[in-house]
Amino acid sequence: MKTEDTRKYVRDRYAGIAKRGGTCCGPSACCGSTDPAEEASKRIGYSAEELDGVPDGANLGLGCGNPIALASLKEGETVLDLGAGAGFDCFLAARQVGPSGRVIGVDMTPEMVDKARKNARKGGYGNVEFRLGEIENLPVGDSSVDAVISNCVINLSTAKEKVFAEAYRVLKPGGRVMISDLVLSRDLPEPVARSLAAYAGCIAGTVHKDEYLRLMEEAGFRELRVVQESRFEFSMNEADADARSVAGSFNIPLEMLREAEGAVRSVCVSGLKPA
Repeated sequence: MKTEDTRKYVRDRYAGIAKRGGTCCGPSACCGSTDPAEEASKRIGYSAEELDGVPDGANLGLGCGNPIALASLKEGETVLDLGAGAGFDCFLAARQVGPSGRVIGVDMTPEMVDKARKNARKGGYGNVEFRLGEIENLPVGDSSVDAVISNCVINLSTAKEKVFAEAYRVLKPGGRVMISDLVLSRDLPEPVARSLAAYAGCIAGTVHKDEYLRLMEEAGFRELRVVQESRFEFSMNEADADARSVAGSFNIPLEMLREAEGAVRSVCVSGLKPA
């Protein structure tokens, strides 16, 4: 897959999600429940209080974990969210850093940034701002943030080494990252690995866990730790409408998706920029 073709496909796919709402790469990500975004978010660790405490439309069910629960954010800190979407994790972070803190969300999709800004105005979040930009080239100053978070986004990048280098650059010395993402425990079936739809669905762009950690270490991060890890479920079942919809979107057989499901792991990874 060509880098620019992949980037355009992903941007277009998420622009569509911003316009209509709904999930993409969360568990059981197609349709099937009255509120699939909320159900997906509950399954990956968000509480009812967290889900109820953000503006309507902020949670699109796009995550694969809950980095906010593990980031130990403190009042007064500046937090950067890579791939902020409609602002869900940014708004949760804003509650933890308080009025004296600041949250910056970066997303490459104009429709997502517009939606996030509207949500911020709707919720009265004066300490949150959203910037249009690529996570490989962050519109953020050097050594300016205390913590970087991200939720199921870095797997979508075709240049993960640049993402980690940028995250390292913008962190203050002693700053930290808490990333929820998808990684591989073994290779994907070739048809899945080549699929643009599977790439936008957070599957084909994943790399092996050891490779993921190596890229972070090469960027400069230390004390790397996988603080949570679990199997990532696609809810593969012949009778499952979600599974049939996913298979149709990927244009590959259900049995091939079952094989891919066993290869994908959801992880939360922490790391530090040396002081």
